[in-house]
Amino acid sequence: MDLGLLILRLVVGALFIGHGTQKLFGWFGGHGPSGTGGFLRSLGFQPGRPFAVVTGLAEAGGGLLLGLGLLTPLGAAAIIGVMATATLAVHAPNGIWNQNGGVEFTVTNIAIAQALAFVGPGAWSLDAALGLDLDGTWFGLGALALGGVAALLTLTLRRHPEVGQSEPVARPEAA
Repeated sequence: MDLGLLILRLVVGALFIGHGTQKLFGWFGGHGPSGTGGFLRSLGFQPGRPFAVVTGLAEAGGGLLLGLGLLTPLGAAAIIGVMATATLAVHAPNGIWNQNGGVEFTVTNIAIAQALAFVGPGAWSLDAALGLDLDGTWFGLGALALGGVAALLTLTLRRHPEVGQSEPVARPEAA
């Protein structure tokens, strides 16, 4: 079981680090803070650039924590918060399936992060090496609550342009 948890944490953690650094630095074909900020601004997250940076930090930081198996519920909460926000702000209107831009991918990521918060990172982790016993029902529920509150707060800060008015959106290529 520990090997399986290690593989899951390393793959998911690395992918989220990559996803976050796309937003933070434009790495791996990303659009950096300016391009991502323009997209987020078009969704009502204003000003867009700070939202892009916070999103990138949550993804890269959460991915790093999950990958290392360090403070696992906190890393899971970061991933849950970002993915719940993306689910509700972007993907929910498109249905379930990812091929249509639906919630399939984001909900799967939430489930993975949530499961890791409940079962813990396994013996091959920094949590275990440091003697941190941060798994079980309360830590799983805590990660869900913290991620949920972060998503709700982020969505509460979202503003929609008035009908007939639109804010210019930075094109990702200009980043």
